[in-house]
Amino acid sequence: MIELEGVPELIDPVMVAAFEGWNDAGDAASTAVAHLDKEWKGEVFAALDAEDYYDFQVNRPTVWLDGGVRKITWPTTRLSVVRVGGDKPRDLVLVRGIEPSMRWRSFCNELLGFAHELGVELVVIMGALLGDTPHTRPVPVSGVTSDPDLARTMDLEETKYEGPTGIVGILQEACTHAGVPAVSLWAAVPHYVSQPPNPKATLALLNRLEDLIDLRIPLGELTEDARAWQLGVDQLAAEDSEVAEYVQSLEEARDTAELPEASGEAIAREFERYLRRRDGGGPGQVGGVASEGEGAAYLRDTPSERTRPPKPQPRPDTGAESGTGTGSGTGTGTGTGSTAKPAADDKPEEPKGEADSKAADKDGDKPDPASTAEPGTASSDEPGTPPDTEPGDSSED
Repeated sequence: MIELEGVPELIDPVMVAAFEGWNDAGDAASTAVAHLDKEWKGEVFAALDAEDYYDFQVNRPTVWLDGGVRKITWPTTRLSVVRVGGDKPRDLVLVRGIEPSMRWRSFCNELLGFAHELGVELVVIMGALLGDTPHTRPVPVSGVTSDPDLARTMDLEETKYEGPTGIVGILQEACTHAGVPAVSLWAAVPHYVSQPPNPKATLALLNRLEDLIDLRIPLGELTEDARAWQLGVDQLAAEDSEVAEYVQSLEEARDTAELPEASGEAIAREFERYLRRRDGGGPGQVGGVASEGEGAAYLRDTPSERTRPPKPQPRPDTGAESGTGTGSGTGTGTGTGSTAKPAADDKPEEPKGEADSKAADKDGDKPDPASTAEPGTASSDEPGTPPDTEPGDSSED
């Protein structure tokens, strides 16, 4: 039995979780939870034992100095709680950590134990994947659930995915079997500029979370960062005609598709969000308290300080992606490599196929979401195709 001391009785609590690694392209999801924790000054009340779930050769601890005293920070998953004020106060339980290396079922059961003790009414798990989406268009965010009733009542997609999965999919299914309503939100990150951070994808996830739980989230400097990020990518793409042509082809494909952004329901959600922000006391305010960063200049760095987006490269005849997912070696698993690009005289072909994990196996690293994500699957609930074996089951007792 989990006993919580010092945690008050919570009001209509919702658990919001994100995990670094395979399900976190561009660090978009983990940054979203970190933003909530920072803006609402979350207080950590529990941390899972790192010894139980992490391989320290994959996710290494860090050493730092505190007043001349050496200390160690272990990779783990921490839980914090924030109370959102206003006319209808409610609490959020924020779960932020790294995808575990082992014992996934025990990991999920421990998180569900906290959810049960705290009276959590809904679990929202955020993730991000790589996709064929242009950086100049709104970031597609899909909401999926395994519960047919929840799909109808909350305007979500009922997941039909079959295949290898990550901790986001495992935790969602664990919640469903435990009778806890659970939703996954997936943001699609442009595969040709996958380096973290991606504030535009983070902003899209938070906007979707706002709509889902009917709660206004202070954005701070996130809107400025998203615009600066897009402007920086625009400038870099303009310097290379091949990249510019490739982005244009993605824009044309996106604009001719039936987009949820153009639907009446999406327009209604945008209008509701506008009213919620206006009624909340104006931009940057929650419950009458102003948040920082609204209205400042959008550009805070120069294009020379940005990482140049890799050129799309021709894919070999085997159909495998060319280096889109080499791991960083730290276990976070977001892709930073080059991406597929068609020949100059042909229309760009959508990258597809399974990633080549030989390089990762050679170095002892785990496969990366960038190397396994199926681009162009923004509406899918699972990002790509990892190795045949489930990482969470291989070390299970």
